Amino acid sequence: MSIAAHIAAEEQMNPLLPAWPEIIIGLLCFFIVFGFLGKKLLPSIEKVLSERRDAIEGGMERAEAAQAEAQVLLEQYRAELAEARHEAARITEHAREQGAALVAEMREEGQRQRESIVAAGHAQIEADKKQATAALRQDVGSLASQLASRIVGESLEDHARQSGVIDRFLDELEAKAAASAGAK
Repeated sequence: MSIAAHIAAEEQMNPLLPAWPEIIIGLLCFFIVFGFLGKKLLPSIEKVLSERRDAIEGGMERAEAAQAEAQVLLEQYRAELAEARHEAARITEHAREQGAALVAEMREEGQRQRESIVAAGHAQIEADKKQATAALRQDVGSLASQLASRIVGESLEDHARQSGVIDRFLDELEAKAAASAGAK
């Protein structure tokens, strides 16, 4: 074989350099497929991408709107919570004031009842003392009169005179008792 034939055989066999008719047919098929895809498939891909972009942007807008609404609700909740705390503090203070007023009123009522009971007790004691004093005077007068009758041997039945003597005697005893108590 000659060198020229050998070079021609090598050019035919080189896989990196295809034949010109194959390159032309390959390019022609590539442009036909590219044109078909560009006319048919590209608009539907752009439509899907546009819908996704709108969905994402709309979702973000909805998320921002929901976040703004949530922020408004949070501020409203905080304001209501602060108002509820203020109202609870006011009610607590009002209840405390009412409790203090009720305690003061009950103390006053208890004091009035105590004073009434003490006054009634003092009045009862004074009445019992007067009654006991009167009964004691009568008994002492009677016993003194009987004793004097036995000593003298005659009856001292004049009642008015007897009462006067006894009362004068008891008054003198009381005056002496008061004077000795005052001296102490």
